[in-house]
Amino acid sequence: MPGQRKSLSELGLTAQAGRDAQVTGLSVDSREVRPGHLFFALPGTKVHGATFIATALERGAAAILTDAEGAKLAADALAASSAALIVAEDPRQTLAYAAALWFGAQPPIMAAVTGTNGKTSVSTFTRMIWAELGHDAVNLGTTGVEGAYVAPLHHTTPEPITLHRLLSECAFAGVTHAAMEASSHGLSQRRLDGVHLRAAGFTNFTQDHLDYHATFEEYFAAKAGLFDRVLSEDGVAVINVDDPKGPDMARIAGTRGQAVISVGRGPNARLRLLGQRFEAAGQQIRFSYEGETYMLRLPLIGGFQAENVLLAAGLVIGCGEEPARVFETLPHLSGVRGRMQLAATRANGGAVFVDYAHTPDAVATALKAMRPHVMGRLIAIIGAGGDRDRTKRPLMGQAAAEHADLVIVTDDNPRSEDPASIRQAVLLGCPDALEFGDRAEAILRGVDALGPGDALLIAGKGHETGQTIGDRVLPFDDVEQASMAVMALDGGLA
Repeated sequence: MPGQRKSLSELGLTAQAGRDAQVTGLSVDSREVRPGHLFFALPGTKVHGATFIATALERGAAAILTDAEGAKLAADALAASSAALIVAEDPRQTLAYAAALWFGAQPPIMAAVTGTNGKTSVSTFTRMIWAELGHDAVNLGTTGVEGAYVAPLHHTTPEPITLHRLLSECAFAGVTHAAMEASSHGLSQRRLDGVHLRAAGFTNFTQDHLDYHATFEEYFAAKAGLFDRVLSEDGVAVINVDDPKGPDMARIAGTRGQAVISVGRGPNARLRLLGQRFEAAGQQIRFSYEGETYMLRLPLIGGFQAENVLLAAGLVIGCGEEPARVFETLPHLSGVRGRMQLAATRANGGAVFVDYAHTPDAVATALKAMRPHVMGRLIAIIGAGGDRDRTKRPLMGQAAAEHADLVIVTDDNPRSEDPASIRQAVLLGCPDALEFGDRAEAILRGVDALGPGDALLIAGKGHETGQTIGDRVLPFDDVEQASMAVMALDGGLA
């Protein structure tokens, strides 16, 4: 913040030799260091941030925070400087706490949700419920900051300086309630440490991000950090116990002393889904909570959306709202952008949906959820991103082939990889699929194949508005492309 100054002690930091420097700002990028800044030299996957300490000092850093390895790597530059040095055992966590103290304010009522799939939907539904109850609320995550305050985000869970700056801006704008997505990357890198949560949720655990996490165990441990480290002992854990890892997560929460609201279909779930009846544009659900049974209509496609909605309701209840009032808001929820979103409808009634499903389990879940709503054929367009977990590519194809009547394989953010080789890996799981490398053509072909009562699911990119090819991001929006295809085929375009 311009003009702001805080001492290291005010940020909870102790420098070597007892120095208590005045700090004018925080930086994790040496190029952004300004005179008086505290520079955090963090260990990285490829290079240690200590490599840039000399640059930070040249730009006027008043203090440096790093780990023991970083202090050794930059010993010469530090010895020649008058800057204060803080050596932390866990510099990432220390950064998160310092950022929270630097910016000072955050919405007083906050919740976070982790899991492989469903984070965006649950956090958005949580925000929508709060808004229906009259609160100024936001959700932060993959789709940016949405609700009573709007801002873009480049990461699902941004690094702590950006995160706490945004939370502070939200609080000063009058936002009282915030729901966050907690990614495994963000949790493992301690980005949420320092966020004061009333409740935390767990959706599910399936294969993803094995390009970052070495094993499934490491991936699960990262997500479990939301409950065994970030959420305080007096917080409320809202857990999908239908997921195979749900009971494990509930035990972790219970061991910490957290109250647990279990969500699921089984008899032991506190918030229990008792039944569903599917309609063309929504579903009726019957559920119970603490001995009371409720029945209402959700204007949402997909059976799993009922589970997402109930998890969101559990988070709102866990943050202190009256259950009956929470449940009254549910029929007023709307679909989440890029999540089972109805993009267009053909003149013959064939419908086109766009979803962010980009893991094998998410593709299977989306297609299975759509099936009860579809009278005719179910068509799927899938792909896989480049420079990401390669092992899931044939599994993506296999999931689509198992649950769709027709599969089209296309490109989905190939990044630096050869797009054709990615498609071939996906096709190993669905050898009978059609292949069109150009995503716009694939969407046009899929829309053209729609007959009365059919539905098309365009999976993978959801809300995204760009296609990453090489080092370029080209404008591309699945919803927009679907609408254009329908207009072109049904005579809406000259």
